[in-house]
Amino acid sequence: MVSHKIQKPNGATSVDETELIVAKALVDLEPSIPDLRALAISNAKEVEIGGGKKSLVIFVPVPMLAGFHKIQQKLTRELEKKFSDRHVVFIAQRRILAVPGRRNNGKQPRPRSRTLTAVHDAILDDLVYPTEIVGKRLRQKVDGSKTLKVFLDNKDATSLEYKLDTFSAVYKKLTGKDVVFEFPANADLF
Repeated sequence: MVSHKIQKPNGATSVDETELIVAKALVDLEPSIPDLRALAISNAKEVEIGGGKKSLVIFVPVPMLAGFHKIQQKLTRELEKKFSDRHVVFIAQRRILAVPGRRNNGKQPRPRSRTLTAVHDAILDDLVYPTEIVGKRLRQKVDGSKTLKVFLDNKDATSLEYKLDTFSAVYKKLTGKDVVFEFPANADLF
């Protein structure tokens, strides 16, 4: 019954327990959110945030992302009620293609949307949805470490303040990059 809610890409591993739990929760929510009936997930992972807390990262197929965006606020609220100890984040399942070289030169040029930079930027946008990113600053320290500062729209400060640590931990787990999310004190600068 729940297997139709999980769409794995070709050659993917079998369904694990976390994905089944999320799929069952989505099936249970279908009567209250009718738009959810046509949507499916591709993967689900638990990410350790720190301090014993966990986050649930739900990967969705890219063509279905717009459908999830329409119902994301309500769906996130309902799923966080069901999984009371975890924050829920939706991210599109994107593919990074290697840089074409002498050995792996494909017949077509690599699309910009499949580059590492484009995928990491898209993950950042998916992570903070429904708010918008109003600015980014890359801070490079003397020891060579880099930290990305991301400034979010102030209008959503009250609703997203509690999730900023979750966003940082999930982005670090998925990309390996350090990021700090903030709401700018002076919004006129952006």
